[in-house]
Amino acid sequence: MKKPTLLPMEEALSRIIDVASARPRGIEMLPVAEADGRVLAQSLSALRTQPPYALSTMDGFALQAADTTPPGQPLRIMGESAAGHAFSGIITKGEAIRIYTGARLPEGADAVLLQERARVEGETLFSAIGLAPGTFIRAKGADFARGEALLEAGTCFTPACLALAAAMNHAKVPVFQRPRIALLATGDELVNPGTADDDAIIATNIIAIAAMARAAGAIIIDLGIARDNRESLTAAFLRAKAEGADCLVTIGGASVGKHDLVRPVAESLGARLDFYKIAMRPGKPLNFGTLDAMLLLGLPGNPVSSILCTKLFLVPLIATLQGETRQETAETALLGAALKENDERQDYLRATLTRNADGALVATAFQRQDSALLSVLAKAQALIIRPPFAPAAEAGEACRILRL
Repeated sequence: MKKPTLLPMEEALSRIIDVASARPRGIEMLPVAEADGRVLAQSLSALRTQPPYALSTMDGFALQAADTTPPGQPLRIMGESAAGHAFSGIITKGEAIRIYTGARLPEGADAVLLQERARVEGETLFSAIGLAPGTFIRAKGADFARGEALLEAGTCFTPACLALAAAMNHAKVPVFQRPRIALLATGDELVNPGTADDDAIIATNIIAIAAMARAAGAIIIDLGIARDNRESLTAAFLRAKAEGADCLVTIGGASVGKHDLVRPVAESLGARLDFYKIAMRPGKPLNFGTLDAMLLLGLPGNPVSSILCTKLFLVPLIATLQGETRQETAETALLGAALKENDERQDYLRATLTRNADGALVATAFQRQDSALLSVLAKAQALIIRPPFAPAAEAGEACRILRL
């Protein structure tokens, strides 16, 4: 089988993740209500038992189950118990209390009679059915007990996990600090939106990448646009270091042309580059390395290339830097149109998603796949993954996709 002469995409990602995994991560304490989407740095155990006492799961009457067999025996109603207002007495044979959902079960009671199955005459209760002990009761500790380990380090706080941590009585939780990602667009031709003339190129990449990085949990350091000269680039690199960036992401200037100065400037400052080309389309001129404690990720300048490389490399890098272990996995779909055989680079084809008559997911690649076409990327719903040297494929064949 043929092998790519360029670094395979999976190997490039593996190297990035390995380096990011080895970096020390800062930890901070956050109020549990503010930890949504953050990654737990240390495992948490319950500081209390939940529920802390046996309680009723329905509105009705707390009593002794034995007093309902046979049904119809008169029981004296001794009071009531509501959530937050427990009955302080003890239930003995022949007695009952009115109880409401969530209220504490009084001592001596072992069942709850549903109110729809009860007949009340003054202060006397009659049960229409016989009950077994435990009916409509949530036992003490039914959810968890004090000291029980429930949330492991590396857990990403979802709303459900936040609720669990709060129920465990943690007012604050230890989370990994959000990584600081510095973004730098490069190129004499670039201008900001709203100021372009016909000879200029609007700096779109940094806007999309910042949004994706921020959504992944990063703190953004916007370095703006560096010009194609050593002084401008050097100043931007030094600023990224001064502001404590965990990773400097450069956009453009990563090839080997006369004006592509990112690599030589980085190396002049002492950077060590691991790789600077990969077997991927779009996104071949991707590079990665380190500059002292700061990671360096160089993205291609073409808009589609840089955005897809952000999804495939920068977002997993950010996840790793903040302690998250989950990685995106591919799904299976059917091809909506035939594809030609592939060369040594792994392709990521922009595609739409539909369902066929059988309900199966169908991915259809756009005919135009140029890496500068933002109008196509904006319509795309998925990427069709074509491995290196993949043979020609017909419509209806299985393929792997990543959703956009």
